[in-house]
Amino acid sequence: MPERVLLIGVYGMELVECGGALAANAAAGGQSFATLMLCRERMRADVSKAADVLGVEVDFLGFRNGYVAVDEEHKRALVRAIRTVRPTIIITQDPEHSLADLDPDRRPAMTLILEALGLASRDFAADDGLEPHAVPTIYYMTPSRPNCVVDIASHWEQKVAAMELLESQMEFSGRHWSEQLTPADLEALVPGFAALDSDLERGRAVHRALDKAVHIYHGIGHHGRYAFAEAYRREGDFHLPTLIR
Repeated sequence: MPERVLLIGVYGMELVECGGALAANAAAGGQSFATLMLCRERMRADVSKAADVLGVEVDFLGFRNGYVAVDEEHKRALVRAIRTVRPTIIITQDPEHSLADLDPDRRPAMTLILEALGLASRDFAADDGLEPHAVPTIYYMTPSRPNCVVDIASHWEQKVAAMELLESQMEFSGRHWSEQLTPADLEALVPGFAALDSDLERGRAVHRALDKAVHIYHGIGHHGRYAFAEAYRREGDFHLPTLIR
């Protein structure tokens, strides 16, 4: 069923990490949106290209790295985004995962997101000229304890292509893994790794291997029905008219 899906992300790569579900919704006739808090200028161009591949409309809030706060200014920005899109489904980071994640800003961002979800349907910031919007269904991405998976096999190549467009992220990943893993481990992970001549290509190659393994694990590797799957945790109970397979 087509929906209005809004990803509220902290960083740019989250758009691609949820890219399978977002692309599947767009392909089904729905509308997929992403509102991103932190995304540096160079990364914005990459993310915009990736969003085009996935059929996602992206908006950058322009928050400052290291200065995300649960204050009126930040709450207003997120509430405005929710009221503008008026989604039926929201995807955002997992509260459990974000608590122990050492990426800066994730912990205040999670509290900010939950506050904004609560305020969007109330009379907070009524002077923004937008009607309140009731809290929709919420899914947490890359959760510590998933309770559902989404079939993304038909959109796997789109997701790979979108990830490879995040060139600044791929360059960072290439440098990081080259420092963290031994040459033997890197060669086992990506045969021919030593012959790759740039951080960009090294990052792309390891991401291809890593992302494929993760999505197969949540698909057929986890006694599932799908070749490739994205894992999510739905907030609250599932309300079903009848039992489903």
